[in-house]
Amino acid sequence: MNSNPIFLTLLMALGVCSKSYAQKDDLVIKNIEANTPKYADAAMQIWNFAEMGYQEYKSSALLMQILIDAGFTITPGVAGMPTAFIAEYGTGHPIIGILGEYDALPGLSQAAMPEQKPITEGAPGHGCGHHLFGVGSTASAIAIAEWLTKTKTPGTIRFYGTPAEEGGGGKTYMVKAGLFDDVDAVLHWHPSSGNSADASSSLANMSAKFRFYGVAAHASGAPQFGRSALDGVESMNYMVNMMREHIPQESRIHYVITKGGDAPNIVPAFAEVFYYCRHPDMDMVKQNFAWIVKAAEGAAMGTQTRMDYEVIHGLYNVKPNETLSRVMNKNLNLLGGYTYTPEEQAFAEKIQATLVAPSNLANTNMVAPFKIEEDGKGGSTDVGDVSWVVPTAGLWVATWVPGTSGHSWQAVAAGGTSIGTKGMILAAKTMALTAVDLYKNPATIAAAKEELLRRRGPDFKYVPLIGDRNPPLDYRN
Repeated sequence: MNSNPIFLTLLMALGVCSKSYAQKDDLVIKNIEANTPKYADAAMQIWNFAEMGYQEYKSSALLMQILIDAGFTITPGVAGMPTAFIAEYGTGHPIIGILGEYDALPGLSQAAMPEQKPITEGAPGHGCGHHLFGVGSTASAIAIAEWLTKTKTPGTIRFYGTPAEEGGGGKTYMVKAGLFDDVDAVLHWHPSSGNSADASSSLANMSAKFRFYGVAAHASGAPQFGRSALDGVESMNYMVNMMREHIPQESRIHYVITKGGDAPNIVPAFAEVFYYCRHPDMDMVKQNFAWIVKAAEGAAMGTQTRMDYEVIHGLYNVKPNETLSRVMNKNLNLLGGYTYTPEEQAFAEKIQATLVAPSNLANTNMVAPFKIEEDGKGGSTDVGDVSWVVPTAGLWVATWVPGTSGHSWQAVAAGGTSIGTKGMILAAKTMALTAVDLYKNPATIAAAKEELLRRRGPDFKYVPLIGDRNPPLDYRN
């Protein structure tokens, strides 16, 4: 159990997450509150595991055991991914899916303190809060299962343990394998620096590793015999950077050189660059990506090297569903946000002093106005693929100090305290109440399905952007 005093504050007062639900006699709320210490401890275990994509063996095993103990039936290793699983409870329709993630990010190791201090220099850390995501979704699924039993309501709750969201696209392979074909609705959430539940999209995304092969030689004694693979990478990057002027302004292209050579006096025989290509529209992602490939081919030709590339992941943009999102928004507003304890306030103020664009700390106790955004902004997620085949709704909850960017040491730090846990519990309750609403009102599910059909068009057929490739289980190696 975490001994952080800020973290322990939550365990002494379970009802602090909301002004309104304390008076609400609801089975799912009571279930989540009664088990909050267990969920807080599980989240901290996964925070400490900090396992990267397709390497989340301890994290997925922990979540599976919690679900087994709650009476769920487990199917491990689905869709060719050892750390993916499905947990199911109940029978028949409606079938409601709950998504859970648990992968960490490379190089973001950070202690749960308001100053930058890695636990282990260069090690992974939960900079996107997926330790909270996985456990919060688990808590929600278990509460729903108890509600189904005690109310004798027909239906199934299905938890999807989804690995490698950060660049591995785990959910894409689950969609491709047909694991969502019989689902009526899907709910999810994500850590954030504010509270919101709206009908918004994301950016479609394709990534690939471009590998150049040259000829090693003495860089000073016999450079004429060498052909630099690094020259190929740098030439490609130069052309892609010129390309930016001539593509739609909503596009986002970023890269890192993952291998550039071994020593300055050896002409590099191998070099690799890892690219992300994003845009609100999938077709434009395909066009931009094709241009990037042409730049790589030209770079290889110009440097007399050889090039090949491997698509790592391809993600659809999220297809918003206003019908489901309004139900989620209603429940988030019902619950409200949460307030800081004095200890949390002091921690948050110290974090705030390190932020580029700090926000009002009181935002943890507010819910942003509902909005509909068909065109995506910001990041990408493999939830996008799910949202094109089944009606999907999500929410964002303040598990970080307002103004914090994801993928930062500040996000890791707050996620290791009761600030993160409070947000996680708020998310679990919101999803559980939303699922209850859907079980009670099949007409809402029918309307959500009709909306999905209308939004994606009559001729839509799901074709994954990854093509026929298998999960890139070694993409973090």
